[in-house]
Amino acid sequence: MNTLANRGMHQPASIIAPSVADAAALVGRILLAVLFLKSGWGKIGGFDQTAAMMASKGVPLANIALIVTILLELGGGVLLVIGYKARWVGLAFALWLIPVTIMFHGYWNVPADQVMNQSTNFFKNVSIFGGMLMVFAFGPGRYSVDQA
Repeated sequence: MNTLANRGMHQPASIIAPSVADAAALVGRILLAVLFLKSGWGKIGGFDQTAAMMASKGVPLANIALIVTILLELGGGVLLVIGYKARWVGLAFALWLIPVTIMFHGYWNVPADQVMNQSTNFFKNVSIFGGMLMVFAFGPGRYSVDQA
C-alpha cells in the first residue's frame, strides 16, 4: 500500500470539518459547471454563428468540433454538478481547455484594443483549468453520486 505515511510523509490534519469541506466541494463543482452549462446552451441557439467563428480560428471540421464541445459543456457540466465520474470530467475539461484557451484567447496575437479582454479570458481559463485539476486530484467530495 503506497500511502503518504508509508513513504515517510504526513498528511496535514484538516483545519475544517469534513462536512464543510464536502459542502465546499459541492458548491465549487456547481459553480465550475455553471459556466459550461450556460456556454453549451448558448452554443445550441447560435450554432451556425459559433461554427463560423470556430472555422475562422482554424478549427478543423468546425461543425463536428462544435457538437463535441456542446456535448462536453452540457454533459460534462451536468455530470460535474451531480458528481458522477467527476474526476474524469475534471480531467476532460482541463485537457479541453488547453487548445481552447490558446486558440481563442491568444492575447499575444490580437490587436491592442483586444489585449485586455483576451488576457482576462486567457487567465480566467487558466484558473478554471486549475479548478478542474483540483476536481481531478481530490474528487467530488461526499455530496456526489460518486461519493468519493
